Amino acid sequence: MKMIRRRGYFLLILIIAFLGGTGFLLYSFVVHADEWALKSYNKHLYNYGTLVGAGTVYDANGVELAKTVDHERVYAENKTTRKSTLHMVGDPKNFITTGVQRVYGTRLTGYNKVFGVYSLKKYGKGDDIKLTLDSEICNTAYEALDGRKGTVGVINYKTGDIICCVSNPTYDVNNPPSASEIEKDEDYAGLYINRLFNAHYVPGSTFKIVTAICAIENMPDVFERTWECGGKYTPEHGTDIICNADHGHKVDFKTALAKSCNSVFAQIAIELGEEKLNETAKRLGIGSAVKVSGELKSFEGTWKVDGIAQDKLGWTGIGQGDTRIPPIAMLRIVSAIANGGSAVSMNVVENAFSQAGKKLNITLPSGKTQLMDAQVASTMKEMLRYNVEEQYGDGNYKGLSLCAKSGTAQIDNEESHNIAWFTGFMDDDSCPYAFVVAIEHGNSGSQTAGPVANEIMQAVADKYRK
Repeated sequence: MKMIRRRGYFLLILIIAFLGGTGFLLYSFVVHADEWALKSYNKHLYNYGTLVGAGTVYDANGVELAKTVDHERVYAENKTTRKSTLHMVGDPKNFITTGVQRVYGTRLTGYNKVFGVYSLKKYGKGDDIKLTLDSEICNTAYEALDGRKGTVGVINYKTGDIICCVSNPTYDVNNPPSASEIEKDEDYAGLYINRLFNAHYVPGSTFKIVTAICAIENMPDVFERTWECGGKYTPEHGTDIICNADHGHKVDFKTALAKSCNSVFAQIAIELGEEKLNETAKRLGIGSAVKVSGELKSFEGTWKVDGIAQDKLGWTGIGQGDTRIPPIAMLRIVSAIANGGSAVSMNVVENAFSQAGKKLNITLPSGKTQLMDAQVASTMKEMLRYNVEEQYGDGNYKGLSLCAKSGTAQIDNEESHNIAWFTGFMDDDSCPYAFVVAIEHGNSGSQTAGPVANEIMQAVADKYRK
């Protein structure tokens, strides 16, 4: 009798173990099946690690950016388009983490948990995706960069649609560089990084936008004050903070932003203190990832002011501290200023279509986040417009009604190593577009990145202004 009972217990344990294993397998299948199906050894989708089985990726105007023909992945006809859209479309081996071929691989291959990739075999392709990108504007941006490392982003600040995302260096997928070339050639350094999303850039004087917003919110008399700048500011402790106006000047708050006076903004940052500057910066998204289309996520950035020395706080307030941000973070801030303080959800995907051509209902983010009060945004808009009119020259951006801020981020003592920034927006309801340009080894922001921004935004105005 005892023997039978022991056998019964043993059998019960086996049954429980079997059911537990089966349950775990089913759970793993439900949760991870799509990951397993999209592994590069799946011959229905890949050929020696190269994606071949997927739907068509279109730009906003219906231009084919990538498609499958006879079990082979074919990219845009135009060579410049292949290069300018690479970091958003993705590469054949999915090395680029922001490529829609990687991020939306499940959708593009037509995979579902019930039938797997059966529909891919039936139709010969997966679902199609239409992007918000405009390949013509991307091409203009790529050519304007003229081979320099950096990035350009352009967004409709009312809808959140990204129409331009260009990152350089890039390459033509029809003629890719070898692994040894990528490893040894400095021109290919960071080749697979989408610099709009994942660059770790010092913000330079573009960060004065953040400090200015904090000052407007917390210093009631800031527009009534003037500062005497003698060419530098010496905090109680630490190193001198040098102003770009070597001869010195007397300025009010509005002029200090236009002249990008380091002395004034360092003093303002120190007066505001770490707590207030920290609150404003974090609310504006500094140190947080920017999400796009619910699936893409940028580099979070590096931000820390807690407990830092007085001079370090001053350096941080002018964008020369330890802060590192992706350009898309600054693009989101200027978009919010243009849009009454509200940042709309960013999108790069417009819609999707099944293998049979039926439009699919895909869930895309469509919310708004109030980054600042509407009156603060209006004040900042006036100040950024004043920058262009009085400092950069409205004639250099003819007809654009541009509001902008430049930045020249110093990496070391070599001026040629600077990151040149220019970011802003068109104050035009018929053409509501914001932009960011960041160029490595760019010297001056206004002189290097400014003309690039002008060329791109003139093309945007010509095409989209109503």
